[in-house]
Amino acid sequence: MGKKIIGKNDIYLIGILFGVLLLMTFTLLFTEKSGNEVVVTVGGEVVKTFPLDKDTVYEIKGAGGGRNLLVIENGEAYLKEASCPDHLCMSMGRIRRVGQCIICLPNMVTVEIVGEKQSEDDYDAIVG
Repeated sequence: MGKKIIGKNDIYLIGILFGVLLLMTFTLLFTEKSGNEVVVTVGGEVVKTFPLDKDTVYEIKGAGGGRNLLVIENGEAYLKEASCPDHLCMSMGRIRRVGQCIICLPNMVTVEIVGEKQSEDDYDAIVG
């Protein structure tokens, strides 16, 4: 007689873990907020702020003479061109939700989506 590989308790555990995963996924999907502004920083200093609902093309002058081309269209922001050697910032895709950002380390550029100012009653996902 052979031993069972998966027992009844293992199936219960897998079901509970799958249920928790589904609950977390739906919670994250339904609590995401769309942003309304794009904030551009270079070397930690805010350089420019743009509304997310207005199509714009802006050349960011990064640190050390580098440059990035920010494009805002259809409520999304992305970097179309970059002078950095690896172009990782260009492959980060389009962003539109609060908290999403694109970072170009060689040029010290950060493009971040922000929303309405938070009140004292709002909390982050992690509260210490």
